Parts: sequence; C-alpha cells; structure tokens
Amino acid sequence: MRTNRRPAFLALTAAGLLWGTTVPLSRLALDWLPPAWLAFVRFALAAVVLLPIARARMRPALRPSVLASGAIGYGGSVMLQNAGIARTSVSDAALLIGAVPVLVAVLAALWHRTVARPLAWAGFAISLAGVGLITGSHSGGATPGGDALVLASLVLSAAFTAAQVRLLPGRDPVAVTAVQFLGAALAALPVAAAAGGLPSAHAAAGPVLAVTGLVIGGTLAPFTLFAFGQSRVPAQVAGAFVNLEPLVGAVAGVALFGEPAGLAQLVGGAAILAGLGMSSLPGRGCSRGRVAADEADRCDQMGSQDEPVRARRPGRTSQPDRLLRPGSPGRSSAVPSAGGSRWTRPVPAGR
Repeated sequence: MRTNRRPAFLALTAAGLLWGTTVPLSRLALDWLPPAWLAFVRFALAAVVLLPIARARMRPALRPSVLASGAIGYGGSVMLQNAGIARTSVSDAALLIGAVPVLVAVLAALWHRTVARPLAWAGFAISLAGVGLITGSHSGGATPGGDALVLASLVLSAAFTAAQVRLLPGRDPVAVTAVQFLGAALAALPVAAAAGGLPSAHAAAGPVLAVTGLVIGGTLAPFTLFAFGQSRVPAQVAGAFVNLEPLVGAVAGVALFGEPAGLAQLVGGAAILAGLGMSSLPGRGCSRGRVAADEADRCDQMGSQDEPVRARRPGRTSQPDRLLRPGSPGRSSAVPSAGGSRWTRPVPAGR
C-alpha cells in the first residue's frame, strides 16, 4: 500500500522555511537579550502558548525523557547556536545548518539501523556540496570561534532529530513539542541566571519584534509542524528539509544585512534545493527479483522499498523487528491507517 506523504512533506517544508528566519531574527534579538536569556524567553513563551492547547493530550508526553530531550535538543542546541550567531555572520551560521541532514542520516543509520536509499545519500551529498560552495565563497564577517559554536549546536540538533523517532510513537506530536519547550526553558533559565542578571526591560522596537517573531514564526509553528511531519516519515527524510533553513537564512543575510552574494550563492542554493528533492523522493516498489527471501513478506505488507526497518541482528531470526515509523495517538492497529503507514506495534517481517 502506497502511503500519502503529502501532508508530512508540506508540514516539513513549512517548518524549514520558517526556521530559515531564526538566524536573522536571532541576530536582531541578540541586540537586546544575551544568548541564554534569548533561548529562555523564546521557549518559555512558546510553552505558555502551547501547553494549554495540548493539555487534553498531555499525559503520555509528560515523561522525564521528553523533558530531557527538550532540554538538550532544543535548549542546549539553541543556546550554543545563539552564542555562535553573536560571533559570526548571518549567512555563515545559516548555511552551516545544511550539514544537519547528513548528520541525521548517519546517526539514524548507527542508532536505528536504518539505511537511506542511494538516491537519498546522493541528495545529501549534493546539498552539502551546495552549502560548502556558498560558505567557501565569502567570509562576510564570520569567525572560526562562532562557526565552531554553531557546528556544536548542529551536532546536538542532529542527535535530537535522530532520537525523536523513539519519543513520538503513541504520543501527540503537539503535546510532545509543548513538553520539550518546557524542558528547554527550564534548562536555559539557570544558565541565563549564572551568566548575568536580568536583561533590561526597555528595548528598541526592532529587537522586541524579532523576539516575537522567534517565538511565533521561529518556534511555535515550525517545531510543531516538524514534529507532525517527522511522525509520518523516517528521520533521515525529515532531516533533509532542514536544508531549506540555510537557503532562506542566506537570502536574508544578503537582503537584510548586506552580506555578499554572487554566482556561487545562486549555484549553491540550487544544489541545496536539488538535493532536498532527491532525498525526499519515494522509493520504487519492491521487486522479488531484487530482494532477499526474508524481505518478501515485508514487501507484501508495505508495498514500498523506502520504508526503513532495523537491520537484522546476528543470531536473531525469529524476533519481529519494529518499524521505525511513529504511531498515531490512540491507535494500536498492526495495519496501516487509511491516512498513512504509521505502525504502533511490532510487525512480523519474515525473520
């Protein structure tokens, strides 16, 4: 049965475009708030808005593991990213984020024993080459220290994206996101307090508007959309849509901050989009002439070779593997739902 991925792809695309505004907005907001305080205000306000919305579906998401994932994956990565943005150029910080999909794919392969299709890996490589082309074409005020902090934040972000598939099954993605926002705010508060006192209550209109934009357009909307999309596609596919963020950020750096642009930026941007398209294309249907006998039952059930499964563990041939596809809240069926191929319990795969 073919799955309809269009809603997930639309949600992931919107999330990537909105995330593209976070680097330029953060640069503006840092004129008012230090990095840790900016992370705290951003996630605390987002949690205040989202928690009441998801309260009816909150109980399964109120777990220490979900709070910890938000503290590290959101709070930790954004605090590092803010510190890096304050020390480097907008374009450089935005374009470095293009490395996230490759990191997510590698971590997904290591942690979940999933293997992306060759076409997807080629797309990752093309996108990364586009990022390298743009980043290597100009300095724009970038510093090695700032770039290193941004890269450190990307490692945390990629690890969070790869690990998220274990938190979403059986839970509402909006409720999970709300609890993770709370965890991020709780993690950022002591760091902000230790780094300095309370920020000034008075600020220019520009930084205040930038913080508002970060809360709504850079946090509430994209994180929720991304959680929705990731609950319906593999981690490495969802991570590919993060490549929209450096493209939008680079355009904003040129248009709003006067950073240089040229042929390299145009070619690199086209490579990012081409790689994104390649990595998100569905795989071809299974062919019994091209798959092993122990995969035949899986092909019959799923009808698509691009669904990720855990690799077989040596010496274990009878234990059913769990598909790495989060389940919809309240559903415990062992067959795909009408709206998509979302599995919520182990499915025999002929092993």
